[in-house]
Amino acid sequence: MERLNFQAIEKKWQTVFEKNKLYNNKTAKKFYCLEMFPYPSGKIHMGHVRNYTIGDVIARFKFLNGFNVLHPMGWDAFGLPAENAAKENNLHPREWTEKNIAEMKRQLKLMGLSIDWDLEISTCDEKYYKHQQEIFIDFYHRGFVKRKENYVNWDPIEKTVLANEQVVNGRGWRSGAIVERKKLYQWFFDITKFSEELLSGLDNLDNWPEKVKNMQKKLDWKISRL
Repeated sequence: MERLNFQAIEKKWQTVFEKNKLYNNKTAKKFYCLEMFPYPSGKIHMGHVRNYTIGDVIARFKFLNGFNVLHPMGWDAFGLPAENAAKENNLHPREWTEKNIAEMKRQLKLMGLSIDWDLEISTCDEKYYKHQQEIFIDFYHRGFVKRKENYVNWDPIEKTVLANEQVVNGRGWRSGAIVERKKLYQWFFDITKFSEELLSGLDNLDNWPEKVKNMQKKLDWKISRL
């Protein structure tokens, strides 16, 4: 019995699917499938395989049920981890990040996922983050953004601010350094102006679990007291 060459078969049909845009039936009802963007750390691991396989199953199920599936991919590539990794490897952050993206994209493509790579984005690309900057400027001009001093969790090794969830037993979750309380000037979104609107809007979310709505109500109440 002749042995099957799985790699050749996979490559053949992946090429066919990509060329023919198999999952984009423009006349069908639309379905949007989006997983959390991966951080381009260099190579994919089993967590990536698990996450994007689950998303792929959902996307393919919808396609087989007659939907026009939009299944894009992007990279959560803007932030301190990339800068720290680049420093450790004596590379520019852009060079480090783009190299990692290329490798992880190659690996994910080998999995044959039903991702539309024509819609790929990267959060460190100025064509992406310019829209975030424009939104911030709009908020600023409308009085929804303000700058003031406040205490933060400061990691002396990474030289950055940490969220409360990133402090484990008084230490930074990545560096392990003892976290310091430090006062810094920061930008704040003045969401207290929307607290009542957010609170009343919860009544219209019929499909949300009551537990989640109750948590949000408590959060909105805290916001209104700020």
